[in-house]
Amino acid sequence: MAKYNYHKKKEKVAAYRTQIKPEVIDGIYEQILKKMIVEKKYRDPSYTAKKLAEDIQTNTRYISAAVNHRFQMNYAELVCGYRIRDAVGMLTDKRNRDLTMAEVATACGFANRQSFYAAFYRLQGKTPKQYQTDFFARQIAPKRPKKTDNIQ
Repeated sequence: MAKYNYHKKKEKVAAYRTQIKPEVIDGIYEQILKKMIVEKKYRDPSYTAKKLAEDIQTNTRYISAAVNHRFQMNYAELVCGYRIRDAVGMLTDKRNRDLTMAEVATACGFANRQSFYAAFYRLQGKTPKQYQTDFFARQIAPKRPKKTDNIQ
C-alpha cells in the first residue's frame, strides 16, 4: 500500500477552448502581443488577465484559450517570461550595473524582490545577481589565442 495518497496530475482540456474559432484566437493573440511587446503591460505588477481582457474587449476565457493555444502556457507564465527576459536585458546592460536587484525587479513588473528571485531562478537556473556576475566575468575574461599547427 502506498504511503502517500499521491496521484499524477491529469491534463484537463477545457471544452470551451476547442469551440473558439481559430481566427478569433489569432486576433486575440495579435492583441496580446501588442499589449505585451509594444506597450510592455507586463511591467505593471497589477496587470491581470482580467485587465488584459478588458483592454482588448474580450473575456478571460478567451485570453486563457489564446495564451494556452499559441504560447503553450498560462497567463501567469507568459507574463513572468516577459518580465524575466526584460530582467536579463537589464542585468546584462553595463549602464544598469549600479541598480539593486530590488530596482530591477520593480522595473520589470515584479511586486517584490523575493518573487523576482524565485521566478528568475526557476527560469534561468541561477539567481539574478549570479547571472549578472557570470555574464560580466565572461565579458572581461582574457581571450586565449587559438593554437594552430604552424605555431611552435
